[in-house]
Amino acid sequence: MPHSPLIKGPVPENDMNGTEKTDINKLTRSLSKVSTASQKSKTRFSDNGDDNPRSWWYAFCLKCRSKESTPETWEPKYWSFLCPFPYCPHYRDFSRFLALIIIGVVSWCILYTIAGDIAAPPNGQLFQLLILVLAAKFGGWLISLTNLPGLIGMLFVGMVMQNLHVVNIDDTFNHITKHLRRIALVIILTRAGLDLDPSALRRLKWSVLKLGLGPWFVESVVVAIMSKFCLNIPWDYSFALGAVVAAVSPAVTVVCLIRLRSKGFGVAKGIPTLIIAIAGIDDAVSVAVFGIIEGAMFSVGSLTSVILQAPISIVGGIGFGLFWGILCRYTPERNDPYVAPLRILLLLVGCSISVFGSETLGYSGAGPLGCVTAAFTALVVWSKQGWDIEKNPASEGFEILWMFFEPILFSVTGAQIKFSELDGNILLMGLGILVASSLIRIASTAVLGIGCGLNLKEKFFTSLALMAKATVQAALGPVILGAITDRTSEEHIYANKVMMVCILSIMLTAPISAILMTILGPRLLTRTNTPFKANSLRTSHRASVRSLRDLVVAPEKHAAIMEEGKENDLPRNNQGEIDKTKM
Repeated sequence: MPHSPLIKGPVPENDMNGTEKTDINKLTRSLSKVSTASQKSKTRFSDNGDDNPRSWWYAFCLKCRSKESTPETWEPKYWSFLCPFPYCPHYRDFSRFLALIIIGVVSWCILYTIAGDIAAPPNGQLFQLLILVLAAKFGGWLISLTNLPGLIGMLFVGMVMQNLHVVNIDDTFNHITKHLRRIALVIILTRAGLDLDPSALRRLKWSVLKLGLGPWFVESVVVAIMSKFCLNIPWDYSFALGAVVAAVSPAVTVVCLIRLRSKGFGVAKGIPTLIIAIAGIDDAVSVAVFGIIEGAMFSVGSLTSVILQAPISIVGGIGFGLFWGILCRYTPERNDPYVAPLRILLLLVGCSISVFGSETLGYSGAGPLGCVTAAFTALVVWSKQGWDIEKNPASEGFEILWMFFEPILFSVTGAQIKFSELDGNILLMGLGILVASSLIRIASTAVLGIGCGLNLKEKFFTSLALMAKATVQAALGPVILGAITDRTSEEHIYANKVMMVCILSIMLTAPISAILMTILGPRLLTRTNTPFKANSLRTSHRASVRSLRDLVVAPEKHAAIMEEGKENDLPRNNQGEIDKTKM
């Protein structure tokens, strides 16, 4: 029975004349056309009907849209018409991005009034760094859409912008980039210490030592020997290069491990935990050995002081790290409502003074060891006070800091490569060194993995995951070059070769390792019936600024956490119940 557009409820057909019936039919057809047009408005740019697959452009735009934590969002009246789904972002994303642009522009204006010409466009140093970092962040986001590590895009953006003369990062930037690289190194090493799970290290200690230090030593020696004779550089430069190249990058491996662990691959034998622990050990050893070699290379003291530098650096670094980690146990007080941000800041300044202070004193190898030791010791004492090892505010806080320093580190490192100064022979030699050392490391991992409880497929996957290079190479590759001021000396040529091989190792191993892990992971690892959630792996590499609000724990919530931690420390019987007789 037809409905009247002006009268609620159905109207008998006998009570309507011909004109009313005609008007109702016209209105029905109009509404049908509007509904059809509205239904097709979401796909009017895809050139496909609703029954056909979406276009690649539609799928790409859909992948780019971020998932909001809250489903309801306010938007202006004509937003959905002017910005159709999914080709335009949510109004919330657009307005947030617009607010950040306004804040950034106004902040730069304030900085310009304070700093003057150093922040002025287009040649001001701060202005060029700002443009480079913002472009690198965007390039990294584009690359991350392909499931590859975003740092590859950041490195590529730095090289392109430098060689297209959009920016000019020359030697006048050394005093700025040197300190930025050090801060990035502090964050890398602190995260490496916080990534070490104490219980996993106790359970897998022999496997971590065998698969961590063994292949690292083999690869570093192979790189050192081959670079000595293929690149014609002195032994100290070649061993420094070997120490840097042998480091593993968690920034590459963790992204792939999250996807595999979320589907249950490798969880039964704890392979993701094993790989993360090995990467942390590798990074600490690489940076410490490089610091000792660098200190010996530029030391002006006697032969005795050079010989004693290594043991002093090891003992001093570990001693300072233990002291600072224990200090983090007693201050701030565990029930302080602001304990999380205070602990993060205390650990940050302690690790910073460890790295910066050791270089000032001439013992560069002590700082990295102190940084990793302090972070790991603090994690152990905090876990005994109720913090969860798998997910705690300190790890999340340093993840947020890494979000800001990652584009700085890789874009500046990429900008130091100038195509006009590249030597094809050095690139070919460097490529041969990296391929040979990677293959030898894969073989050594398979051999040293005997007795670790892994089958051949799992050993091969572990070796592929430990092949990735990125963070340590970007942080330490240009260090020696920056320490040499005479650009006409032979030492400058040697240091430039070291930096080129380090950057080449990132460009070669990072994408290959990520692709092989993604493709071969489901074929090489055993899948459990109950997959783990992706966020159960601690280093998510996807923390956001929203996580800042979680760093301050409410007093009542913090008290509950402390009580739960105290209850976990109580003695229990074989059935898991609290044993009151032992209290």
